[in-house]
Amino acid sequence: MMKRGTAAATEMKRRGGGSHDDEEDTLLPGEFDMSVQADRSNRAKCWRTVKRWWLKLSLFTTTDYWLQRPFARKIASRFEPKYLPRTLPIPTPMVEQKKYPPNIVRNQRYTLLTFLPLTLFGQFKYFYNMYFLGIALTQFVPILKVGYLFTYWLPLIFVLALAIAKDAFDDIKRWKQDKRANSQQFQRVGGDGRILHVSSSDIKCGDFILVETNQRVPADMVFLWSSEKSGTAFIRTDQLDGETDWKLRRPLTRTQKLPKNDVSSIAASIYVEEPKKDIYSFVGKVTYTDPSHAHEEEPVTVDNVMWANTVLATGQVIGLVIYTGRETRTALNRNQPRAKAGQTEMDINFLSKVLFALLAGLSFLMVAVTGFSGLWFVMIVRFMILFSSIIPISMRVNLDMAKLLYALLIMWDKKIPGTIVRNSTIPEELGRINFLLSDKTGTLTKNDMIFMRLHAGSMAYTAKDMDDIQQRIQESLDGSVQVAEHTATSVVKRSQSSTYQLLECIRAIALCHNVTPVLDEDTGVTNYQAASPDEVALVKFTEQAGIALTSRDLTEMVLTTPTKEKERYEILQTFPFSSATKRMGIIVRDHRGVITFLMKGADVVMAKIINKENSEWVLEETENMARDGLRTLVFGRKHLHPEEYDEFAHRLHEAKCSMESRDSNVQRVIESLEINLDTLCVTGVEDKLQDDVRPTLEKLQAGGIKIWMLTGDKIETATCIAVSARLFKRDHNITTIAAKTEAECLSLLESFEEDSCLVIDGTSLQWCLTSFTRQFMWVATHAPAVVCCRCSPTQKAQIVTLIKQYTHAITCAIGDGGNDVSMITAADVGIGIEGKEGKQASLAADFSLTQFSHVLPLLLWHGRNSYKRSAMLAQFIMHRGLIISFIQAVFSSLFLFAAIAIYQGWLLVGYSTIYTMIPVFSLVLDEDVPPTVALTFVELYHILQKGRILSLKTFTEWLLISLFQGGMIMIVSMLLFESNFLNISGITFTVLILTELLNIAFEIRTWNLLIVIGELLTLVVYIGSIFVLPNYFDIGFILTWSYWWKVMVVTAFTCLPVSLSKLIYRRCRPTLDTKLVSRRGPKMNLLFAEPLSPQISLPTLL
Repeated sequence: MMKRGTAAATEMKRRGGGSHDDEEDTLLPGEFDMSVQADRSNRAKCWRTVKRWWLKLSLFTTTDYWLQRPFARKIASRFEPKYLPRTLPIPTPMVEQKKYPPNIVRNQRYTLLTFLPLTLFGQFKYFYNMYFLGIALTQFVPILKVGYLFTYWLPLIFVLALAIAKDAFDDIKRWKQDKRANSQQFQRVGGDGRILHVSSSDIKCGDFILVETNQRVPADMVFLWSSEKSGTAFIRTDQLDGETDWKLRRPLTRTQKLPKNDVSSIAASIYVEEPKKDIYSFVGKVTYTDPSHAHEEEPVTVDNVMWANTVLATGQVIGLVIYTGRETRTALNRNQPRAKAGQTEMDINFLSKVLFALLAGLSFLMVAVTGFSGLWFVMIVRFMILFSSIIPISMRVNLDMAKLLYALLIMWDKKIPGTIVRNSTIPEELGRINFLLSDKTGTLTKNDMIFMRLHAGSMAYTAKDMDDIQQRIQESLDGSVQVAEHTATSVVKRSQSSTYQLLECIRAIALCHNVTPVLDEDTGVTNYQAASPDEVALVKFTEQAGIALTSRDLTEMVLTTPTKEKERYEILQTFPFSSATKRMGIIVRDHRGVITFLMKGADVVMAKIINKENSEWVLEETENMARDGLRTLVFGRKHLHPEEYDEFAHRLHEAKCSMESRDSNVQRVIESLEINLDTLCVTGVEDKLQDDVRPTLEKLQAGGIKIWMLTGDKIETATCIAVSARLFKRDHNITTIAAKTEAECLSLLESFEEDSCLVIDGTSLQWCLTSFTRQFMWVATHAPAVVCCRCSPTQKAQIVTLIKQYTHAITCAIGDGGNDVSMITAADVGIGIEGKEGKQASLAADFSLTQFSHVLPLLLWHGRNSYKRSAMLAQFIMHRGLIISFIQAVFSSLFLFAAIAIYQGWLLVGYSTIYTMIPVFSLVLDEDVPPTVALTFVELYHILQKGRILSLKTFTEWLLISLFQGGMIMIVSMLLFESNFLNISGITFTVLILTELLNIAFEIRTWNLLIVIGELLTLVVYIGSIFVLPNYFDIGFILTWSYWWKVMVVTAFTCLPVSLSKLIYRRCRPTLDTKLVSRRGPKMNLLFAEPLSPQISLPTLL
């Protein structure tokens, strides 16, 4: 094993020696997959290089490329609005209100004046449309005219009309939504307390707005007054940040004490920061100017603000509007999602460039044969117009319709209910995923926390010991009654028996949180509202233990003991949890006047805060719990003297009133208190795996998808979950990188064994991403599975970007929380799961699922079908244009290379529309294998990852087929219909239509009613059009037997050689899917089939 590790290190040094900044950023093509690398030849690498450079060169012809240039951005930045801080006098004069934008919601992209110019600009930036516009314009030049104007203008107008109609329909819907939002009625409170009803669009900065329960907040407001007894209010923010839990908001202290009718008559001024996107922070300050409170200041934080489009969940509130319209947080965060262009789209664009080169080359060849004499450059242009069918104008329309159909099929699939397709432009990418990067909590697990373990140094309890816990709590409470009359000091110094220590732990857990009990008036059941399910699980545990959270408001928290006694605690300060601090704290005062500072947080953070003398067991116990897959929290406590707290509160108030660096100033003051806390206990909660996670991961890995788990948990917990979910197989070694120095990190990377799974912690990961990027990516992409622990949202997105950069592979990211959004948007395909953390990830993703196991049918069935169908559809549309162009080339060569059109008018228009559109589009309904086969023999998915069904090789095959069939149609028709040469146009066109219908029939693997109807309907329509278009067909000749038997002979000469060669090739070298279908046997389990039996095992089939 050491030899293999040394060899891997040597190879890594050879490929990745040096830093990321000093060397090239790109690995060898296919380096991420050794099986793929061995399969590629030098010729394939050469073509790939040519293709890459061609794509880079084609960027210069796109509008988007130039719009992203620095000079374009500099010009655009001059027109962007400049936002500055402001001070609003209260009441606000009308002149001051007019300085700020109106409170208008505008999601429209166009106006009546800009609609047509902008939509046409958006369409003509595509190569297809611009090319055909040029071709159509040439028909106004007499010397270049080769046919009727409508022959070239009608298809272009049809395609543009569909696109413009779609844009108009979408924009009209947005306009109607905006109109409803802007006309919604709200209550404005006048200076005398009177209520005036105004539209949302008439609200201005400085207005006092009264918001009712379940009503949306119309603009960003400072919370002044609440009708709730608690003096607070809850809001729902799912439309802003996607989180489903209710958020607690607190009004300003002084205004909450005023009567409702007097709130709007206050005299003050409010300073607010400049409008910005951050919805989790706010800096402001109110200065009261009335004589009784002159120059009194009160800080305004994010807890005192209600953002626009949030919904009031409880009571009535009055707020002061500070931002309107485009300056609200909602408007500033309303960015258009990044337009994702899939690899399939890029492949088709590349082949389109090849088609253009072929068209130019063929036109040049037709002129070169006769010599470059006269106006030869005009003849080249005329031939390019004649062969313009090579570039299929209907390609984009057909592919867009196909993608819409794929999206509908995904959402209609009853086996994956609740699935939503939010981006219908990349369904084909689901069939070519190489790397799947997944969050852990809420994605692989249910995010449904259950209390499992409590450890307090000398004692340990599990969920099974609940009866014992309840008994000890009761005994401790009975004993505490005897000392109820003692002084506060005697209570603090009381002997810490094990039962009393348990009671103190339970109390700390019941107090140190941001949970609020909410009574459901309909059912009478109390529900707990909190941002984290961990907190809810712990509060429910304390309720089972006998200490229940009964009520909570702005200033007080009430606990109920088993004896129904009420323990009231005054809330002095609360320090919420954040991803930066990884801890939360609270300062409370009990009825005896004892002030206690309680804190809980991650072990790595709390280890630096708690007293070292009695915390030796903390790290050991957290590691033990992590090995069992539990999420741990460490609780600490510190008693404060009144003088000490008063001095701390004064410094904290000053920090909150500071206008610069407020957050850092506040955190600095809080950290001054976080010194030598007494260790209370360590809790462990369990997050169960989602249903069918294990078989899903196993099948995805068997399908050639490499899975990475990116989590914020510690190494032990993440490793346990990875083993439990079978992300790591039993025969795999596990290499853990948890280095203390950069040198140690590099050494561990160099000793990595290729067949080992990789586990890396956050510190080492940061070193790898900054100093050893190339070495880390070589190691990670060769590991069967990777787990990155203590991962920040930024690191998750950075990892996705690096995988795309170093491997050129297609990535898929899946998560359920707001911290996964950056990773989801950075990946080629983003999948969001609607979970307990809200809908933020789901709303930002391309595809939304309800559980992780639905990824399996989404990728292996729908993704595979979408990719194969689009590949076949695109290549057949190219073939359809090539075959008619080759017929034109042969026709022109027989007439001394004259630029004369064989098909004109309605024949040319109808060829790509009514005569072939339905049969060709029916290819998207074909299935090469049943769902049971695709979901059981997952190796079928691995074949698609190589991209061979849409490549230069398959394009060349269709090119040769088109060349053969086009030549045979023209040549054999000339031989058989020599005496009817004047009818050659109608004769060859009939053979062409029959050939295309037969070509489609030979490509269909699974017939269904719609495909049969499409074929027959097209045939009937064509035969009927023969009699409708007498100018193109000789009806008398067509009704003769001689015409039809000759047409059949020509069609046989055209189709039989191609069909027989394909049949022989498939018999001699059948594909894996053909073998599986032929030997499928009895019907198999639909989703999670049993292991393959020896009779139909994959090695046997291969």
